[in-house]
Amino acid sequence: MTQSPSQQEEIQQQAGKILSQVAGYVGVKTMEIGLRSGLIAEIAKHPQGISADDLAKQQGFDPLYTSVWCRSAYAAEVLDLSENQTYTLAPHMETLLLNQDFPGNVGGLPTVFTQPEMFDVLAQNLTSGERIWWDKTSPSWIQGVSATGQAFYNRLIPGGLSQVPGLADKLASGASAADWACGAGVGLMKMAQNYPNCSIVGVDGDAHSIEIARERLSNAGVLDRTTLIQSPLEDFDVNEDYDVVINNISMHECRDIEKVTANIYKALKPDGYFVISDFPFPESTEDCRTVPARIMCGIQFFEATIDDQLLPVKAYLELLNRHGFRNVASISITPVHALTYGQK
Repeated sequence: MTQSPSQQEEIQQQAGKILSQVAGYVGVKTMEIGLRSGLIAEIAKHPQGISADDLAKQQGFDPLYTSVWCRSAYAAEVLDLSENQTYTLAPHMETLLLNQDFPGNVGGLPTVFTQPEMFDVLAQNLTSGERIWWDKTSPSWIQGVSATGQAFYNRLIPGGLSQVPGLADKLASGASAADWACGAGVGLMKMAQNYPNCSIVGVDGDAHSIEIARERLSNAGVLDRTTLIQSPLEDFDVNEDYDVVINNISMHECRDIEKVTANIYKALKPDGYFVISDFPFPESTEDCRTVPARIMCGIQFFEATIDDQLLPVKAYLELLNRHGFRNVASISITPVHALTYGQK
């Protein structure tokens, strides 16, 4: 079939879209290899540059393999190349990929997105529709999710919480605070470090995550100021114990989100705050053709395997209003991070 010049041009444009996706995949895999193997961390130690051969010697790696990786990392604009053929990290890559305390760190994403749990489980179970839960995921998956979630905690504590009217003063004065779905304890550690007058409680249904949290808090020297409780959020029933409850990138995964929200409302003291920190998934499919939305669409593959999906901010606003919270509002932190909050 003969195409007109306009059709040929359109086909080329469509092919370019496909090729750009493949190129992006190459870049993600290149970053994941560089982070996992320590190549990126080693290059960061050489701000004046290091050759591929010297990098291979330093790491004890095969020279050809190392040179192939370096070329691909340069192509992906992760590395820069000097006239004398030495490599350095491109501007701000050390901060973005290696500094886990930086609020905008994205170094966990290449690792998470290349784990089998992200896409492979769904692909293998397309016919059966079999679901899994967190206790069926690998330790490397949980570690990768924790690293990715750390950037959310870095933005949430204290910056995001300080934007909720009245909350910063309550925390500074010595509130009772809880992180429901605390995971591996990153948020608990940051809460304890930023709000030394607060009592901190972490609740999570996953035993492995609780143990990681216990070790992290112990290493940070704040275990004596925190309490860890293993329990599904649907079963955790307390009465007016907390001044603030936060939930970071986990509210959408509740088995019964209505029951959990009711439990949180009951657990809060009068005037207590509930803060949901989560992905703001687009309200319509038509809004999904942006880079942030495309990333969130990828996350939906894993969420589907645990019988969940990310939610739009509108759904959280309606949830809190439905359960009687007042002063309900939302704050946009980044294109992939929003806060929704209310008071009892």
